[in-house]
Amino acid sequence: MPKKVKQGVVTSDKMDKTIVVKVASYNPHPKYKKIIETNKNYKAHDEANECGIGDIVRIVESKPISGSKRWVLESIVEKAK
Repeated sequence: MPKKVKQGVVTSDKMDKTIVVKVASYNPHPKYKKIIETNKNYKAHDEANECGIGDIVRIVESKPISGSKRWVLESIVEKAK
């Protein structure tokens, strides 16, 4: 089974070797069919502390690294301005 990959925006980099990534998903409302955006935060492992707030990153699932970290930074898609 392939590992899941998600793309989102870094919202926090205050922890050591950890970033918080906000991932948005878009789904239609069951009854009214309007497209609704839902956001979810994921804690991801950033070994080199290279990400900053506002960066667009790609994360990939991994084995549990700590109590709440199950994702690892794969690449930085775009650095924040």
